[in-house]
Amino acid sequence: MINDFFKEAFFGGAALSLIAYELGLILKRRFRSAIFNPILIAVICVIAVLTILDIDYDSYNESAKYISYLLTPATVCLALPLYEELELLKKNLSAVVCGIVAGVIAGMGGVLVLSQTFRLDHIQYVTLLPKSVTTAIGMGISEELGGVATITVAVIIITGIFGNIFADLIFSACKVKEPVAKGIALGTCSHAIGTARAMEMGEAEGAMSSLAIAVAGILTAAGAPMFAGFM
Repeated sequence: MINDFFKEAFFGGAALSLIAYELGLILKRRFRSAIFNPILIAVICVIAVLTILDIDYDSYNESAKYISYLLTPATVCLALPLYEELELLKKNLSAVVCGIVAGVIAGMGGVLVLSQTFRLDHIQYVTLLPKSVTTAIGMGISEELGGVATITVAVIIITGIFGNIFADLIFSACKVKEPVAKGIALGTCSHAIGTARAMEMGEAEGAMSSLAIAVAGILTAAGAPMFAGFM
C-alpha cells in the first residue's frame, strides 16, 4: 500500500527527500558540527524510512527523480561566483590549472593503487574511477567503461560528503590557508557537495571550486578511458 502511494504520489519521494534535508539543516544550525552534515542526515533519514516502512527503491525513485532533473542546471549556475571572481582567476591561472590537473591525476591514480592493493576486478575498478566528479558526469563515465552506475552514484555521494565534513580538519592539519587552494581542492576532490562547503568558507573558495568541478569533470572524462586500461 505504501509502495503504491509512492508510485502514484507525484512528489512523494521528493517530499521525503526535502523534509529529510530540512531536518539536516535544522540539526546543523542547532549543533554547529561538521558531523551533522545536511546531506548525510538526509541520506540516513531516507534510508531509515524506506527500510522501516519496507518501501522499495523503485517506488521511491519514481517520485523522487524530479529532484535529479535540477542537478545539471544547478551545476551550471555555479558559473556565477566564478564570473564574480574572474580577476582572481586570471592572477592565479597557472596555479589553478596545475592544481586541477594534479588533483584529477591523484584521484584516479589513488583509485588504481587501492584497487590493485585490494585486488578488485576491472568492473569494480572502473565503477570507482569517477568518484570525484559530479554525478551527471560520473554516471556517464561509469556506464561507458562498463561499471555499475548505481554504485558509482553512491561512491560519488560518499566522496562529496567526506570532503564536506572533513575539509576544515584536513586544511588545518596540512596548514592550507590560501582561499584559491582550498577551493580548487574541494571542487576537484568533492565536486558539488564539496563546493557547497567551499561557498560557506568564502566567495573566492566557492568560485575556484565551481571552476574545478567543470574542468575536473572534463579531464576525468578524457582521462578515465586511459586509466581504465591500466587494470
